[in-house]
Amino acid sequence: MKDLTALALNTAASRGASYADIRIIRLDNENIQLRNGKIGAFDQNETFGFGVRVISDGAWGFASSSQVTASEIEKVAAQAVEIARASATLKKEDIVLTQEKAFTDFWQTPYVIDPFKVSMEEKLALLFAIDRILRKDKRIKVASSGMGFRREHQWFASTDGSFIEQILLRSGAGYSATAVGNGDNQVRSYPSSFGGQYSSAGYELIKGLHLLENAEQTRAEAIALLTAPTCPSGKMDLILGGSQLALQIHESVGHPTELDRVLGMEESFAGRSFLTPDKYKNFQFGSNIVNLVADGTVPTGLATIGYDDDGIRAQRWHIVRDGVFTGYQTIRETALKVAEGRSNGCSRAEGFNRIPITRNNNLSLMPGQWDLDDLIKDTRHGILMDTNRSWSIDQMRLNFQFGCEIGWEIKNGRKTRLVKNPTYQGITSEFWNSCDAICDDRHWVLWGVPNCGKGEPMQTAEMSHGAAPTRFRNVTVGVR
Repeated sequence: MKDLTALALNTAASRGASYADIRIIRLDNENIQLRNGKIGAFDQNETFGFGVRVISDGAWGFASSSQVTASEIEKVAAQAVEIARASATLKKEDIVLTQEKAFTDFWQTPYVIDPFKVSMEEKLALLFAIDRILRKDKRIKVASSGMGFRREHQWFASTDGSFIEQILLRSGAGYSATAVGNGDNQVRSYPSSFGGQYSSAGYELIKGLHLLENAEQTRAEAIALLTAPTCPSGKMDLILGGSQLALQIHESVGHPTELDRVLGMEESFAGRSFLTPDKYKNFQFGSNIVNLVADGTVPTGLATIGYDDDGIRAQRWHIVRDGVFTGYQTIRETALKVAEGRSNGCSRAEGFNRIPITRNNNLSLMPGQWDLDDLIKDTRHGILMDTNRSWSIDQMRLNFQFGCEIGWEIKNGRKTRLVKNPTYQGITSEFWNSCDAICDDRHWVLWGVPNCGKGEPMQTAEMSHGAAPTRFRNVTVGVR
């Protein structure tokens, strides 16, 4: 591969590019979906191709191809320079990249069991066994289960002198049951509503999710919700389970701290951000127990890599430290605009035929000191909610409303009745400033989000958010 990457870089440089990089990617995917005892989707595919990105005349150019040959690489590299020159005629300012170290390295996702070597018979047997348990009761009208695996073999090289080879592995599985009756329908999902739990790991993840062991409870909760009372409305304390809190972190912390949104480079698809540069390092984002950390090195995180698509080594840093907003998520192109001096490694692309953009890293709320039982005992009146069902947030990532699959009312320190259709709403900074208790690391889980969309044309990326059950005081709940 070194000869091919060198050809791309030399071709681009000889045609006037001041910077160039190439990513050659072989991607293997396997996805299996079951619906009501029948295979609803079965997909095994492989893609192989490359993308060349250049800066010429101060502007970006990008071109790609699925034909990985010397002649095609030379042709596409030249095309990328032509596109950059055309783009330069409309530029507002020159692209300036941070100065970074060059690396020659190999990095691979740690794993125990290669999921692509596990037989299809074993995978299907597990899914069919889950399906049989979910549909034991006729009130379950839809039972869906699935698992998916992805291996990305990437070669990256740049005119800065880097040559990096990476093999990234992802696995995941999950299911849901939809109950119908009493003039209603209700859904329960396991382990989460993100299509399951996904991690950078091998098939050992699937074996550790206890999928069969939780199927009966999932079915029972879906049915129980049909006759449960509606979540009460008003201002009260809210305890969010880790799965729901993961999405809260994603939408109200992750996206608004992507610096391209702040600068207006990403706007039309999913909005901008209220975290403008004047708030950088002097804005009280949350209470003093709120510590939110981005980490591209945390084990099993979906955004855990050796290097990002700019060739920047994975890092760990605070987004919020002791409640104060202290960090953006940046790439080489944006880091200098907030005097960072260097990128913190958030550049990623979906496949070989998309240009890298700023993406959420693994971003987690650090655990606190509470046991969940003690936290419930300490709560006079509130709702415990978990597992996302719906969400909405405005274009500046301020006003939000989330709906959950399930809730339990808490009265005088006891978890009492089950409630359905629980919702809560708030304003981002007010909400995080109302956080007064976080459960400890025994309750902390790194939840995988495998389907975050961004950009035009849209790209899908993956990341993880660690969270433990957390209490927020005086929140508006139950209002649709």
